[in-house]
Amino acid sequence: MTAVTIRNLPEETHRALRVRAAINGRSTEAEIRAILEDAVRPEGRVRLGTLLSGIARRAGVTDEDVEALGQSRDKSPAKPLKFK
Repeated sequence: MTAVTIRNLPEETHRALRVRAAINGRSTEAEIRAILEDAVRPEGRVRLGTLLSGIARRAGVTDEDVEALGQSRDKSPAKPLKFK
């Protein structure tokens, strides 16, 4: 897990974080993690797999189609490239 240090945080901001953490029943550190998580990974974000699955469904791709592709693909290990 990565650690982050925040320098030069105004005292009033730190105090507000402590109050907010207490209201939410968390430590100040846990509150900061929650704030950062909400900021960079919003709940309504579009996930690539979900987006691609939706496109495939609208195009008429069925579970049987996906299974047939999986059965017909070459499953032998890839050979490493040789650079000369």
